[in-house]
Amino acid sequence: MVTHLGNEEQFRRSMNQGHSAAWEGRWQEAAEHYSHALQEFPDNSPTLNSLALAHYELGNLEQALEFYRRASRLAPEDPLPVEKMAEIFKTTGRKEEAIQFSMRAAELYLGLRDADKAINNWTRVVRLDPENIDAHNRLALVYERLGRTPQAITEYIAVAALQQHAGQAEEARASGEHALRLNPKSKDAQEAVAMLKAFKTLPKPLRMGAATGPLRLASGTPRPAVQSALHTFDEGPDPIEEAAQHSLQALAAMLFDLTPLEPEKRKSALQGLARSVMARGFDERAIAQHLTKAIELETRKDDKRTADELKEAIAAGLDHPAAHFNLGVLLDKLGRAESAQRSFQKSVEHPDYALASRLLIAGYLREQGKAHDAVLDYLQALQLADCTVVGEPQAAALQAAYQPLLQKAAANEDSEAMALLAENIRYLLMRPNWRTGVNEARGQLPVKPGKHAPTPVAEILTHANSARLVDALGRINQISRQGHLRAAMEEAYAALEFSPSYLPLHVHMAELLLLNERPQQATEKLATVARVYAARGDKERSTQTYERIVAVSPLDVDAHLRLIEQLTTNGQLQQAASQNLELADVYYRLAQLDKARDTYEKALRLAQGAEVDAAWNVQVLHQMADIDLQRLDWRKGLLVYEQIRSLAPDDETARLNLVQLNLRLGQEGKANGELENYLSYLNSRGRDEEAGTFLATLVDENPRFILGYRRLAEHSQQMAKRGDAIRAWNKVGELLVEAGDREGAKVAVRAILALNPPNPERYQQFLQRLSK
Repeated sequence: MVTHLGNEEQFRRSMNQGHSAAWEGRWQEAAEHYSHALQEFPDNSPTLNSLALAHYELGNLEQALEFYRRASRLAPEDPLPVEKMAEIFKTTGRKEEAIQFSMRAAELYLGLRDADKAINNWTRVVRLDPENIDAHNRLALVYERLGRTPQAITEYIAVAALQQHAGQAEEARASGEHALRLNPKSKDAQEAVAMLKAFKTLPKPLRMGAATGPLRLASGTPRPAVQSALHTFDEGPDPIEEAAQHSLQALAAMLFDLTPLEPEKRKSALQGLARSVMARGFDERAIAQHLTKAIELETRKDDKRTADELKEAIAAGLDHPAAHFNLGVLLDKLGRAESAQRSFQKSVEHPDYALASRLLIAGYLREQGKAHDAVLDYLQALQLADCTVVGEPQAAALQAAYQPLLQKAAANEDSEAMALLAENIRYLLMRPNWRTGVNEARGQLPVKPGKHAPTPVAEILTHANSARLVDALGRINQISRQGHLRAAMEEAYAALEFSPSYLPLHVHMAELLLLNERPQQATEKLATVARVYAARGDKERSTQTYERIVAVSPLDVDAHLRLIEQLTTNGQLQQAASQNLELADVYYRLAQLDKARDTYEKALRLAQGAEVDAAWNVQVLHQMADIDLQRLDWRKGLLVYEQIRSLAPDDETARLNLVQLNLRLGQEGKANGELENYLSYLNSRGRDEEAGTFLATLVDENPRFILGYRRLAEHSQQMAKRGDAIRAWNKVGELLVEAGDREGAKVAVRAILALNPPNPERYQQFLQRLSK
């Protein structure tokens, strides 16, 4: 309602400038333009909403709240300002007001038949107050009416639990039985009803970051507590044990070569060993003797004497990395860490022992208080482990990708950050089944399109507890693959307790929500993740998250807009243009034709800076023209088809519509010109058959178009289609007579007589009547 008469032109100009600035994220400028518009019409509620949004984006929450209040007073049935106020109250910690306004917004949206937005607001309420029975009840009813049975069952069970805790046993039982009637095969509903009948307590809804899947109630057993400890992998040895086992096998094989059963094989074996693992002047007998004793003592776990025998073998000329590594491990166990380092410095050069040696060297440096040096060795250990996991084809590229990280770490003076990185690498690698752990960590990295080098897993190990979180994610994946979605979600919430801001964990939770058939909650969580990634400057992962949202929820307009903004900012103009097409299609399906057309135009503008072919532009222009025709905006459609004609001269649909639209607009001269132009184009290329088909279609759809029939008649004559030519000339004559053009009609009749029609006397008589 407008109560103040202002300058309409100034108002419109300011609003347009504000919208343009807002679209480009220039919120301060947008706020100034909207303020100017508001000066012209202070009681314009859409302007108030726009100004409030600008202040919201700028972080001026109290100012945004005031403008939304004014907008709501002016348009009390509009849910938008009420919903926005609820979001602000939630952000500022005003829980009761957030709940109150969310409930009100939900009812307003429901009144507008926008059930999804109503659900969003009730969901906000149950997040803030999990025991709000009114919100759960409304969600249950709406989900049921929408046919979203799994979600409805979940909410009815929540209602039953709250009623039971409030002492309303009969009502609780009725709610549970209603849930079961919705789907008698639902295990959740069956278990809930069984517990209610047995007078067992249902668990109340939990406070969660996003709604979880259906409650899994174990019949006859109490609900398990959320686990707080993370699980480690228990398959396969850790890198140290793995390398130690390998070294023993190598030493045993070497002993076999030193003492072969056949004398002729002994000579060749010694020659091979001399070239590879023996020092100059080695004593083969002494080496064999000490090595035999060392292996025997190793089996007895006599570390000191084993180490002594290995030292003697090395002194006799054994220079094999397996011997050096094994000796280093033994010395380390015996508390002679410094001596062990000299052995590891020799074994680290061999690929079979490099990873374990690096880890042991790093551990020693860390204990010595040389944290900075330790980090460099830990990083090199991670590099080796990471390359092992990705495999040979990508190992070289990944190894190169680690070089900048090593250089950066060498120059980094932030001791706290370096200590954190060292701890995370140590935790990730110094445990059984380390390959699976590294592989799980790689799964949290952003996927790079095209032939990019793989990203080092070190990229995600700078976050506190990140290595433990990788464990958690691995455990979550394992549980979810087994179909225990509720347990997987509980594992995720347990992990959140010690690292609530770790975004890959939130992404996993969103995927679990999708598996639980809760797409709305999943996309909300993903949207939050995408915004946080963007705020952190991680545009790549923000973009990927928005791409996931639009794949899951193709009608999510906000996600499309955010994705387009991200792609445009990143300079990915072709992808941004394609996303505009998808968004335009969404608007089209929602019957918002004005927005659809505007979005197609934006796609074209973006495409100007990208390498797209003319066919792509033509496709978009056709979509725009189609909307113009649906809105009966023939002049605008005509302009679009003229653009298409310039880009694709042989586009028959555009050519046909150019003629027809000019006819509808009473511009027969222009229609004639368009027809002549296209026929000339086709004839110059020898496409006579296409010309005939085009003319036949044209006159069929425009039965009073004289030039169309005339050109069809002439074309039929040229193609020796005598009957078709006569019929076309006949129609020309009829139309000319109706139009009062007797001379033109005579020309048409004479053309027919020239074709020797089967009844010439009839045409002669008609010609005579025209001459009177």
